[in-house]
Amino acid sequence: MWKYWKYLLPVGAFAGLLVLFAVGLNPKRDLHYLPSPLIGKPAPEFTLTDVLDPSRTVSNRPLAGHVYVFNVWATWCEACREEQHTLLEIAQQHVVPILGLDWNDDRARAQEWLRELGDPYSGVGFDQNGHVAINWGVYGAPETYLVDRKGRIVFKHIAPMTMQVWNTQFLPRIAAARRGGA
Repeated sequence: MWKYWKYLLPVGAFAGLLVLFAVGLNPKRDLHYLPSPLIGKPAPEFTLTDVLDPSRTVSNRPLAGHVYVFNVWATWCEACREEQHTLLEIAQQHVVPILGLDWNDDRARAQEWLRELGDPYSGVGFDQNGHVAINWGVYGAPETYLVDRKGRIVFKHIAPMTMQVWNTQFLPRIAAARRGGA
């Protein structure tokens, strides 16, 4: 009986690898989907200094009762530069406020970035030490969250925002969040 194990073990390992490859190489799999443990949970509250005016504060508390988008970015992030034009286009639609979080960055560079590339945000908190990003479960930049009227995170997108993502992933969820669902 034991003499067959030496044949079954490699066959079993090969079958396991085939399953892993089939799942990993599935063309319908969304490569940017990374589940967040915070989906359905309250968005962490924060108050930070404003990137552009350090004498002002930026907080998500005034957005309680409103649907909003929370976008994490940094000047060292090339993908964030890619999405900036899209965020400006989205901001011009006036669908929901976009709250920004400048993560682990240099304030002077961030100020220059917003002056040069445009500012789509209703406010940008300066998270120099990354504590707010940690509370939100940020893996990297850019990340964009959707928060409903009840203050719950209902969606998270990891990758540069595109109009296709905005139209297919965010707008339907925004409509649902305004109706009271998510």
